[in-house]
Amino acid sequence: MQSTGKLSKEEFQRRQDLEAARKAGTAPPAVDEDGNEINPHIPQYIVQAPWYIDSGIPTLKHQKVSYSASSSSSSSKLNDWYARGARAGPAATKFRKGACENCGAMSHKTKECMERPRKKGAKWTGEDIMADEVVGSVDLGFEAKRDRWNGYDTNEYTQQLKEWEMVEAQRKKIKAKKLDEELKARAARGEEMLAEVDTSSDEDDADEDKYADAADMAGQHVDTKSRQTVRNLRIREDVPKYLRNLDLNSAHYDPKTRSMRENPYKDSKKNPDEVDYAGDAAFRFSGDASKVTETMLFAMRAAERGNDVHAHANPSQAEFAYREHLKKRDEVKDKKKSSILERYGGEEHLSKPPPELLQQTEDYVEYSRTGRVIKGAERVKARSKYAEDQLHNNHTSVWGSYWRDGSWGYACCHNTVYNSYCTGEAGKEANAAAAMFGMSAAASAQAEPVKSLAEQHAERLAEDKKKGKKGADKKPTSSSNNSTVPAHKRKLGELDVQLSSEKLAEALEREKKRQKSEKDGPAGNRWDAKEVTEEELEAHRMLRTRRDDPMANFKDGDV
Repeated sequence: MQSTGKLSKEEFQRRQDLEAARKAGTAPPAVDEDGNEINPHIPQYIVQAPWYIDSGIPTLKHQKVSYSASSSSSSSKLNDWYARGARAGPAATKFRKGACENCGAMSHKTKECMERPRKKGAKWTGEDIMADEVVGSVDLGFEAKRDRWNGYDTNEYTQQLKEWEMVEAQRKKIKAKKLDEELKARAARGEEMLAEVDTSSDEDDADEDKYADAADMAGQHVDTKSRQTVRNLRIREDVPKYLRNLDLNSAHYDPKTRSMRENPYKDSKKNPDEVDYAGDAAFRFSGDASKVTETMLFAMRAAERGNDVHAHANPSQAEFAYREHLKKRDEVKDKKKSSILERYGGEEHLSKPPPELLQQTEDYVEYSRTGRVIKGAERVKARSKYAEDQLHNNHTSVWGSYWRDGSWGYACCHNTVYNSYCTGEAGKEANAAAAMFGMSAAASAQAEPVKSLAEQHAERLAEDKKKGKKGADKKPTSSSNNSTVPAHKRKLGELDVQLSSEKLAEALEREKKRQKSEKDGPAGNRWDAKEVTEEELEAHRMLRTRRDDPMANFKDGDV
């Protein structure tokens, strides 16, 4: 007895016990309204009628096809079809009102006319009026609408076969005629006659036979003589299951069902992920099998809780409910994770650095002795935007292959000058000697105490005073000091001199006036052909314009 309302727990348990008893044979099976017994092993989703035709009693009438008068009439017209291209009676001799303006037929309109568009239609010429087509109304049923061969005329294919046979026979006659002419020509030239002449095939067939043997695919064989394709049960490269491991204690092979459920390489040292066959049971957990199992398990648990979910009766509903369950579960998990991070912190420790920084991956690559990749994919090297592996000026190594004292260079000659010519081993020895000399000079310089600029200047003044006292007692000779060198023999501005501050101030004023006059008028002689003193030369040096000075045009706005 079926019930459309919600069942209580006791009634549901009572129904489950009754179904189990009927399946076990301890209780009589259910009976429909006609008195026929219902097999208790039929699934519930087949026995239970939809809600819109549920009568409340056990029945299987909703699973049977009801044939009505309309369906019987439609099924009787399964082979009915309209006459394509048939004409009804002779054509009219005069244009009729409402007929096609192009051909003059009454069975279609001008836009639906399939005749060639005329320069002047039958409406205006009244000539060559076409007969009306036979328009039939065929009411096709369910099967006739879906019959792909409905309306097909076998006579059309028979006519096509006849045409092909005629063309083949004519082609053979032409081929035989050409062979006879060729034999006669060879006999006239004294050549040997051909013992056998194959007139059953031409050049095209010979080419097809030549390439047919090379066109064999796995699982089939092409016979060029009979023109038939023989399909084998399996390819020759496929190893049978029972020959994969000849150990008697290995996986069991069932010859009746040709199945081997366990892995034949289980006891060997082979990795289960690398073998091409790991047993028939391995396919049960491959692909989407695990997802289907999870969906069925979810539907069973949901049905136990009282939800109307069934993986077989309504798989779409079960799949949708399972996806909603996973979505809500992930939302709860994310909400819990965010609440913990919000309370205790530490989110910055969960971010994973990019793999480029780690420089370690799980990509396995196996090479041979010659460097060829045997297993795995070789990692692609990152290419630079700059030119690589280019050698210049007889160098055998690239720029940047050598490093010394903060400078890049060439490893072939230890030269740190870019685009220099390679000096080879001699350059290495020279650079090594220069490095040793620099190290010794640096060591000696570090041994002496470092003096400040003020101390160096004081020492230089003391030395000049001593030299000046010694030179007063002696005759004037050529010396590096300015006081001992005559004025007519030394060059202007060559040696160190003592400048007078008063003369230097006067020279600065004269130099400023001279530069101002040069700006206002044409420039004359700079020194006016007179002897230039050291003060005037120093004033010129101080006030001259330096075009290469980046601070020459600088003006401080605060001053």
